[in-house]
Amino acid sequence: MDKEIAEPKREKDKDFLMSIDTSINISGRGCVVTGTVEQGKCKINDDVHLIGIKRKHLPSTITGIESFHKQLDSGEAGDNVGVLLRGVTKEQIRRGMCLTKPNSMEVRRNFESEIYVLKPEEGGRTKPFFSGYRPQCFIRTADVSVDVKLPEEVQMAMPGDNITS
Repeated sequence: MDKEIAEPKREKDKDFLMSIDTSINISGRGCVVTGTVEQGKCKINDDVHLIGIKRKHLPSTITGIESFHKQLDSGEAGDNVGVLLRGVTKEQIRRGMCLTKPNSMEVRRNFESEIYVLKPEEGGRTKPFFSGYRPQCFIRTADVSVDVKLPEEVQMAMPGDNITS
């Protein structure tokens, strides 16, 4: 297998980013968040920010890192880890939030996107949609409702269309 399957490129040189899958309270220790490190590296005693859901970040410090029941000194891109955080409770964390290097990212509520509307034979829509359409989108580990605003020159999006909105 080592000869045939190339090892995936891991973005270790970028700022730390981990999307949160789950969170668990451990009495007397703190809160553990689990997920896969998407980019960068983290180590014990690093300051981090929890971002997402709310506009304001939630600061914390990493007090432990574990992967497959083994204690680690650090985690890097591609590792599936559990991170023990200081001063955070499970109630403050939701699936879809991200753990990041402080001030490296911020929450955005509005953005421009390029979309392709799937045709019915591709498993997509049979009918067109208009501005104000609210589909469910999956972004990293979060399912969120988005409000689509089509460009002024586009009245409706038909299956098979490419649109920048």
